[in-house]
Amino acid sequence: MSALPQVREASFEPMAGPWLEVVVQVEQTAYEHPWSLINFEDALKSGYQAQVLVADGQLLGYFVAMKGVDEVHLLNITVTPAYQGQGWARVMLDALGVWSLGQGVQWLWLEARVSNLRALQVYTAHGFQRVGLRKKYYPGAFGQREDAIVMSLKL
Repeated sequence: MSALPQVREASFEPMAGPWLEVVVQVEQTAYEHPWSLINFEDALKSGYQAQVLVADGQLLGYFVAMKGVDEVHLLNITVTPAYQGQGWARVMLDALGVWSLGQGVQWLWLEARVSNLRALQVYTAHGFQRVGLRKKYYPGAFGQREDAIVMSLKL
């Protein structure tokens, strides 16, 4: 398997049309407990902010966020496994922050699995602070449940 070239330029597009199928495929490869097509379709029908990050026709990543009264809740952010480690999560978090400020909100919120050390490191480096713990929030292996760390970022 050859290494993918370092991507230097990308753009955001709405998560719609053929991108939705690609997003679901990436989701299936990226997670043990992935979102389903129905989860993504429901998010889109609800009017959530859902964007894909693309370069040269390739999906680099995507995010889905829900706007509240004075906050935005990040529900899903994923970098396509082949493009991880290149800074694309930071790009998507920055874009979400800019969009959120444009919506007049003050805070970004998210949950992350306690076992997802890589994501926790990315969020912490981006300025998110740990503010709580949700016990047994996520489905886990063998019918078990996994705790979630609640994090927030003041914009």
